[in-house]
Amino acid sequence: MKNRVLSAVLSLGLILGTVGPAGAMVQHVTHRHYVHRTANRSAARHKRHMRTAKRVGVGAAGGAAIGALAGGGKGAGIGAAAGGGAGVLYDAHKRHQGK
Repeated sequence: MKNRVLSAVLSLGLILGTVGPAGAMVQHVTHRHYVHRTANRSAARHKRHMRTAKRVGVGAAGGAAIGALAGGGKGAGIGAAAGGGAGVLYDAHKRHQGK
């Protein structure tokens, strides 16, 4: 009973977490060319790496949570690896789109 409630709450949270950002993606992005300065490049590089770390971390945490519900400790490790891999693929896809 406890596992069912926990998995239902986790699943609902994951589903509702994807609905919010989808509604915010209405605006169109225009590409701007900025003056290349070392400070701007450094800040942009930092932001890009932080975005990558966030995407991979969220994927790994979600995979670990689902894996822990499904298979305990070993399942959490496998789920974290799978979720982290999915986060890397998602980040590469988003970088290709320029976001």
